[in-house]
Amino acid sequence: MKTYMQRKEDVVRQWYVIDAEGETLGRLATKVASILRGKHKPTYTPHIDGGDYVIVVNAGKVNLTGNKLNDKIYYNHSRYTGGLRERTAKEMQEKYPVEMIERAVKGMLPKGRLGRQMYKKLFVYAEGDHPHSAQKPTALKMD
Repeated sequence: MKTYMQRKEDVVRQWYVIDAEGETLGRLATKVASILRGKHKPTYTPHIDGGDYVIVVNAGKVNLTGNKLNDKIYYNHSRYTGGLRERTAKEMQEKYPVEMIERAVKGMLPKGRLGRQMYKKLFVYAEGDHPHSAQKPTALKMD
């Protein structure tokens, strides 16, 4: 019996929409990253981008457990001397909720060319509406 290896020409992609309202950030990110990689499909092949498109809505209403709102810090550096900028998770949730989810998911994807290709299939919106209704996305429930 031969092992099945998917080819990039044979990939069939679907669109999923996930409502992040009331969901925990890490659990949401692992689910989204798994779908972007294609690990939910029986045709999963590690070196092929066989994942689906994911739309995340209500990014501003995601939960963080414990005291992470005040303790978790996001760092950015401008690459200039003294260019380190720090933001707490509370600031990120209020001002940049989309970036918070994108960073969590991006950290769970493979590093390199394949991971960047997978990351392009992620669409995050702070509110409940999205412009991808023409793709007829399927609503996905978090387990």
